[in-house]
Amino acid sequence: MDAKRILFITQEITPYLPESEIATICRNLPQGIQERGREIRTFMPKFGNINERRNQLHEVIRLLGMNLIIDDTDHPLIIKVASIQSARMQVYFIDNEDFFHRKFTTADTNGKEYEDNDDRSIFYIRGVLETVKKLRWIPDLIHCHGWMSALAGLYIKRMYADDPCLKDAKIVYSIYNDDYQTPFRPDFAKKLKMDGAFDDDVASISKDTSFVGLSKLAIDFSDGVIQGSETVNQEVLDYVTSKEGLPFLPYQSPETYMDKFNEFYDVVLGQ
Repeated sequence: MDAKRILFITQEITPYLPESEIATICRNLPQGIQERGREIRTFMPKFGNINERRNQLHEVIRLLGMNLIIDDTDHPLIIKVASIQSARMQVYFIDNEDFFHRKFTTADTNGKEYEDNDDRSIFYIRGVLETVKKLRWIPDLIHCHGWMSALAGLYIKRMYADDPCLKDAKIVYSIYNDDYQTPFRPDFAKKLKMDGAFDDDVASISKDTSFVGLSKLAIDFSDGVIQGSETVNQEVLDYVTSKEGLPFLPYQSPETYMDKFNEFYDVVLGQ
């Protein structure tokens, strides 16, 4: 039997960004899953505070020339790659001057969250999916980490529903204690509908563009959910556990999560 292919979509990975719960898990998890016999690919945004020279990022020339339209504006899509030699693992970076060339990730030096984090999230997810198509690498399961990856399930199951590279992929979403505080702009749902989402798809964010609303949307389009942090938003957790028939893996300790996640993938893939 061919090795199952797992695609990891995350908003942070160490050593490219400072250590955090998500960054540490998303550094170690792909390596551990690869060592357990799976094929993997890993993506993150190329935030402006990532040192390209020190981390030896380079542009993927064969993927040049792609553009994405976000809210009626054309944005070039740049894909870069780096290797974590000790893990025998490559990391792909989604880059764009308008969205990711700032000195910080999702908030400025004063902690004020960027107003266009909604557009940045849309660009990031579409960038990942278009890159996967170009690579012609067909994932069996896609594991999303952090709210910036929350739109992946919607796009795959609605906008890319007929795409041969993505239409059969199962979606796992990890919920973390990474709540953003400033709701997305009121026209967020409208932008998603311009890309092909239906009214029912974006019901959870039509009036609530907060972290809770976005998390509910991600859960609605997931085939399995993992509690990534020991403590998470209670309303989001209650929403997950209310979804009858949706596989859910409660929080796992750092000592056990690798094997538990790997087993959970099999549960979701077997549905």
